[in-house]
Amino acid sequence: MNEHETAAAATPTKKQVRKEIAEKLTGALAEYKKELGEKKLATHVKKVSKLISRDLLKSNKKQQATKKKPAAKTRQKSEKK
Repeated sequence: MNEHETAAAATPTKKQVRKEIAEKLTGALAEYKKELGEKKLATHVKKVSKLISRDLLKSNKKQQATKKKPAAKTRQKSEKK
């Protein structure tokens, strides 16, 4: 694999995250499929997976941003000395 393919595999896209969440929810809620119906369950799972994936990606971006900032500050302090 080249560098582009490995970078893409390391950071999942919105669609990939959403699909993973939908699969896990569908498996976990399989017993409710009879009660709600397949179409309603699929609609609700789609909405929930969209919300969860959006929040996960936001939190990942925040974590990456906070990791980068302290490194920049330590360099500035060492340069002043």
